[in-house]
Amino acid sequence: MRQAVMLLHRWFGLGAALFLFLAGSTGAVISWDHELDGWLNPHLHHSASQGPPLDALEAARRVEARDPRIRVTYLPLAAEPGETLPLFVQPKVDPATGRLFEPGYNQLFLDPVTGEEVGRREWGQAWPITTETLISFLYQLHYSLHIPEIGGIDRWGVWLMGVIALGWVIDCFGGFSLTLPARRTAGAGGRTWWARWSPAWTVKAGSSAYRITLDIHRAFSLWTWAVLFILAFTAFSLNLYREAFMPLMTLVSQPTPTPFDTRPRAPLHQPIEPVVPLAAAVAAGQAEAARRGWEEPVGAVGYSPSFGFHIVGFFHPGGDHGAAGVGPAQLYFDGADGRLLGEHLPWTGTAADLFIQAQFPLHSGRILGLPGRILISVMGIVVAVVSVTGVVIWWRKRASRTAVRVSRTARA
Repeated sequence: MRQAVMLLHRWFGLGAALFLFLAGSTGAVISWDHELDGWLNPHLHHSASQGPPLDALEAARRVEARDPRIRVTYLPLAAEPGETLPLFVQPKVDPATGRLFEPGYNQLFLDPVTGEEVGRREWGQAWPITTETLISFLYQLHYSLHIPEIGGIDRWGVWLMGVIALGWVIDCFGGFSLTLPARRTAGAGGRTWWARWSPAWTVKAGSSAYRITLDIHRAFSLWTWAVLFILAFTAFSLNLYREAFMPLMTLVSQPTPTPFDTRPRAPLHQPIEPVVPLAAAVAAGQAEAARRGWEEPVGAVGYSPSFGFHIVGFFHPGGDHGAAGVGPAQLYFDGADGRLLGEHLPWTGTAADLFIQAQFPLHSGRILGLPGRILISVMGIVVAVVSVTGVVIWWRKRASRTAVRVSRTARA
């Protein structure tokens, strides 16, 4: 049994090493995506304009009028003090080709006072990599590898990383079991079980390079095993949410479905056209919030062409990353008739709802605030180190076995 586990651990590790190295190294960086992006691109984020701000809905209407190929799909209703107004857009369908337009950008930055465009970029652009696209490039590389659309589907990379994460979840247990002392007879030389296992938790200074590499691989994995397992499981749940995670959740509990769960995803080049405009969704959100007695204002409004409904978020400017990473309260309104479809309320609902909401905060470390983000950055480095040392260990063993075979052949 141990031999079978060892073979599975070895070949999964070799097959997934590059993917886990990329995920770990990029994860260490994107824990600070907002801060780094602001530092690298102050010309996009900072504004020195003075005066009363332009109505954000009017700014969005002007954007769509200037470029009929795009639709605003995310709009903050107020800019943070001293900041620009960042909008996300998505292309409409080109009637001549039946496919989406390619405007070359999906994010705009507007002067909050005049509504003039300060800059634009393709968030997540694979090439060329510039200071404007570097952080978003790493972010998308982290969970999708930038694998392009194939056959009208643009989620192949997301699925691949989800499958690797599932294998990683299983391998966490296999790797842990291999650190346990093998069964021995005759009292194992008089040493206790813990005395035989404890060396696996340490790195022996002064040993050979190979032994230090093995110790690092094993000890780093043991000391951080619980966090590694959480990262692996949450990566699986986030990437294969609709395909595997939610179906599994319904077997053990009953989560409250959202429109993302109950509606089929539209094909990439057949987005659902909204009938209800953004302004009407904002008005509906304000009325529903007043009825419920909510104090937070409407902070942003968005539209999902893939599912055909508006998302209205409630927060003060800059508060959309609060609630320990789970995000602000949201209401969902049908894009065809404006009726209320559902809600997302942070840290409320059934036990299954709370477990689902915790997935991203756990994966990003934001559930623990600043210390959690620091921990995730460190863990990204740990994942990269464990991946590299695993390959080095295999290579050294392979070279040693090859040398032994050559020596035996020569003597024969």
